[in-house]
Amino acid sequence: MTARALMFMGTGSDVGKSFIVAGLCRAYTNRGLRVAPFKPQNMSNNAAVTADGGEIGRAQALQARAARREPITAMNPVLLKPERETGSQVILRGRRIASMGAREYFARREAFLPDVLKAFSELTAESDLVLVEGAGSASEINLREGDIANFGFAQAASLPAVLIGDIHRGGVIAAIIGTFAVVDPADCDLLAATLINKFHGDPSLFNEGRSYIAAWTGLPCLGPVPHFDRAHRLPAEDILGLDTRQSEQGDIVVAVPRLERIANFDDLDPLKREPGVRLVIVQPGQPIPPEAKLVILPGSKATRADLAFLKAQGWDIDLKAHVRAGGYALGVCGGYQMLGKTISDPEGIEGAPGTSEGLGLLDVETVLAPHKQLRIENAADAVSGLPLAGYHMHMGVTSGPDTASPFARVAGNPEGARNASGRVRGTYLHGLFAADGFRRDFLSRLGIATDPLLDFEADVDATLDALAAHLEIHLDLDALLALARQPVAK
Repeated sequence: MTARALMFMGTGSDVGKSFIVAGLCRAYTNRGLRVAPFKPQNMSNNAAVTADGGEIGRAQALQARAARREPITAMNPVLLKPERETGSQVILRGRRIASMGAREYFARREAFLPDVLKAFSELTAESDLVLVEGAGSASEINLREGDIANFGFAQAASLPAVLIGDIHRGGVIAAIIGTFAVVDPADCDLLAATLINKFHGDPSLFNEGRSYIAAWTGLPCLGPVPHFDRAHRLPAEDILGLDTRQSEQGDIVVAVPRLERIANFDDLDPLKREPGVRLVIVQPGQPIPPEAKLVILPGSKATRADLAFLKAQGWDIDLKAHVRAGGYALGVCGGYQMLGKTISDPEGIEGAPGTSEGLGLLDVETVLAPHKQLRIENAADAVSGLPLAGYHMHMGVTSGPDTASPFARVAGNPEGARNASGRVRGTYLHGLFAADGFRRDFLSRLGIATDPLLDFEADVDATLDALAAHLEIHLDLDALLALARQPVAK
């Protein structure tokens, strides 16, 4: 079997490529096709552990779920996880191979193309349809040489592509036509259609715009696809979606400092759905709200650097005052490490070797190490005994007296730590709040109201079905499928 494939590129970042591909994965799967998502190169600190023991971008894991398949590393062979302003951790087929500065990566990225094409071939060999997502903007001609994420990959696989524009941000006609105007003519030849996304209001008002785009490009203009108002119920991959994780309906504040290198922030999504939670993302320069009942320190891609950033905002002072006043604190992964007494990086995993003084709210110490632990876990809360389903994705070992009072138990072994009062806790388990029973018990012990009927995972799946139905209504999926073709290696 060799699948047909179709690529989706964007006029810019956050135009909805990931959601369109996720919705199409579910829609075509519902039609009986074996569908696979694929993204050649992704840049995100929101990642997921795969069934084959690696990691990929969160969006591809969601798309795999939409296709009712287990996520595997072939779906996102190159993942870049920013560690600093000018450099990233490079993940190849689910495993960290190096940390590179931007200039070094751009000079070397074309060498990863054979690995990318091999992963793509693995998916096409056992699928009916592969839906490929590009990265960022397809019109960044300054980055075209050596590209493996957009037209560089499309040319290598001889793939047709649909160009997506976001009408919500304005200027969509100029963005689409401008892309055609600046990219190489050979790249333009791969474009098979355009698509207008995130429309608000009466779609007929854009009829003239669609006609103009179609006439100028000579290609069908699909949509417009109206804004999908349940999109916030699906995990966001891009940091641009983080602020939409806030909620206003609850009475009790759960505060989350927005770290510079915040990672896996979809951990927060189930909390947002609970009626008693008012989730507040604390922006740089703002204090942690004094009325907060719980402060969560989230994961980080550069723990020591984000610890320094946290202290520069004065959040360390706020957090210690919060705990002294009887408040609760939870650290997840990098946040857990920050709550301890020290974080040591003797091998320079995250930057210059050295040791950082932690917040001292847990009597533990962390030593970073090159080996990254990537595991899907079945655990139990050490307090209630309720089941947890989460995953480990971290580099480092944490030890100390407070680990004798663990946060959870994994295969009977202690995991994480609690201080003597039990009000400060830390864990390496990501995704823990998706466990409905644990989440309700955890919040109720803090006096926070919960929805006894909320099944978070079932709601995500129902939202994917609703997204698929949304696209069935507003796109001609038969015409879109007809654009796909079998890839041809060059």
